[in-house]
Amino acid sequence: MSATRHPDETTGATSELLIFDGDCGFCTVTARWIEQRISHAEVQPWQALDIAAYGLTEDDVTTAAYWVDASGVTHRGERGIALALQQAGQPWKIVGHLIATPPFSWLARPVYALIAKYRYKMPGATDACKLPQP
Repeated sequence: MSATRHPDETTGATSELLIFDGDCGFCTVTARWIEQRISHAEVQPWQALDIAAYGLTEDDVTTAAYWVDASGVTHRGERGIALALQQAGQPWKIVGHLIATPPFSWLARPVYALIAKYRYKMPGATDACKLPQP
């Protein structure tokens, strides 16, 4: 699912960006792993960004990762991770394409939601990884 376009106001260009929750140890480890595999995109914690410039709220970025593509369109959760992996070398590019393609995409959404919900139980997690329960 995509959101609004957010190009750089001075140049009209947007670099690709993975936005993650820098307070979550699991998210940080995962984002840094992805960062090592993509050289042309930025990987930044939401805490270091003006998230409103991307049309995002604190609730958005504390509950899912986001990929901002070169057009400035934001992609949430499993779709964002799939697009980030598509920018990595093989075999991760193939994995990213699989995650974004049915029937794998049908499974990716609930799997991502489970990982996000229970990220505080994942390796590298901290208390900050725990999401508020409704």
